[in-house]
Amino acid sequence: MELCLQNPSGISKKFPQFETVTDASDHTYVNSNNTLLTTTNTPFHKTIMKEWKILKKNLPPSIYVRTYENRIDLLRAVIVGASGTPYHDGLFFFDFFFPLMNPNLYSNGRICLSILNTWVGPSWQPNESTILQVLVSLQGLVLNEKPYYNEPMLIPPIFDRLSRKYNEDVFVLSCKTMVHLLRRPPKNFEEFVVEHFRDRARSILAACKAYMNGFVIVGEYRDCGGFLFDEKVKVSRNFSSLMRDQYCRLFNSFVKNDSSLREFCTELDQLVQISEMRTLEKAMSKEKKFMSTLSGIVSGLFWCVKGIADS
Repeated sequence: MELCLQNPSGISKKFPQFETVTDASDHTYVNSNNTLLTTTNTPFHKTIMKEWKILKKNLPPSIYVRTYENRIDLLRAVIVGASGTPYHDGLFFFDFFFPLMNPNLYSNGRICLSILNTWVGPSWQPNESTILQVLVSLQGLVLNEKPYYNEPMLIPPIFDRLSRKYNEDVFVLSCKTMVHLLRRPPKNFEEFVVEHFRDRARSILAACKAYMNGFVIVGEYRDCGGFLFDEKVKVSRNFSSLMRDQYCRLFNSFVKNDSSLREFCTELDQLVQISEMRTLEKAMSKEKKFMSTLSGIVSGLFWCVKGIADS
């Protein structure tokens, strides 16, 4: 059984990937003073305009940017979490302040990327590096399928176990962020947030169900792919409990945004029940085959021993 997870109302409205707006009131660095904000005939202004042109022409489909007419030293970008990662369908906002770039990802407002000079590796080159490179690096090097592997000083034998646990934590936090964004979407992205979660709500809810029931490894859910029945993934009680809680919160938030989800979730529950039944049937079938094989082995040993004894 498969579910159609696409938006039943049709294609979403086109939201411009790059646009210059006026309201920067909720930007993280709106109160920061920049002495470089002078006239248009300055190197700073020319550099910013160059960056804007690059962004306008080259933004990947999953990155959206807003610049500010009266504060060219500020920029806000959102990256849509990619499929095949624990960040899938999440929206991750970054506020930039020039020339002191400081995107807010961790609680202290820093992120480990060499291009931002916060980690070893190729650093920011004033005459070559661009904001586009920063955004693409965030997307590919930070919001990837195995973010735990970015951590330094890890012990190889336990990579996979810790990575899976890390991905579980990441997805739970991403779900919490989704609820918060629907309650208080960033300025100039209100329409985008509403449309995005109207489109992706079905996929997100289906993924939550699949993860909490152990049908799919966290971060590997695919649209309209059904669930995996051959072998369930081991799910901790803590993660299962957290996902049930987040599922309820997401459902309530998504339904306020799109009431048609009630019918979808009824169908989704039916899919989970069918999945559980198929898993149980396969387990019972395997057990029956095992017992039959074991019985044959025992029977064979019995007659072999009996034959030796008779001789």
